Amino acid sequence: MKRIAAAKSVVLAFAGAIAIAGCADMSETQKGTAVGAGVGATTGAVIGAATAGGNLGRSSATGALIGTAIGAVGGYVWSKHMEESKQKMEEASKGTGIDVSRTGDNRLKLNIPADAGFDVNHSNIKPTLATVLGKFAVTLNENPVTQIAVIGHTDSTGPDSVNDPLSVARAQSTRDYLVGHGVATGRIAVSGRGEHEPIASNDTDAGRAANRRVEIYVAEAAPPK
Repeated sequence: MKRIAAAKSVVLAFAGAIAIAGCADMSETQKGTAVGAGVGATTGAVIGAATAGGNLGRSSATGALIGTAIGAVGGYVWSKHMEESKQKMEEASKGTGIDVSRTGDNRLKLNIPADAGFDVNHSNIKPTLATVLGKFAVTLNENPVTQIAVIGHTDSTGPDSVNDPLSVARAQSTRDYLVGHGVATGRIAVSGRGEHEPIASNDTDAGRAANRRVEIYVAEAAPPK
């Protein structure tokens, strides 16, 4: 029931965002900020609720607080700092297989294939990922108002009893590395989704490789109005 309610909320948020995007009297910058706020206000709370209600060893209290706090102030903004962070991370991750992007609701996303960051069935960070995360920590400390969510995922190989804690452990290792490089613990929410949120088919090697990943989301909350 919670997931159904959350899905309805997201649909309503996107409907509102589409309506805003069609306003002729708004500049493109205003539209972008308003759309991000409309989607973020709902998805922030949804993320918090989902994290709090999970059963995969997630940091529920932190996730709920961050999700609700970001949603309460009206979504996310794509600031100059966010754009600079994106550019720096694109440069730092070049050739590593790590993808850097801006999401539709104005978050910075790092998609880290597990094969690029971790050995099979292990949560220790490989040297290449460590180098990228070290540079990432610098950008995070340059913009300390942002909040970070780290989410681990696996493919469907193996039982939940292995995949669920492994996804959490990889997210925690990522968090711990950032904290070790000066990022405040309270800024980071950690969760593990196991095999339960695939982005590709688990019936192929390529699909399973895509599903083995750690995602990092960075969000800068829109100021209260």
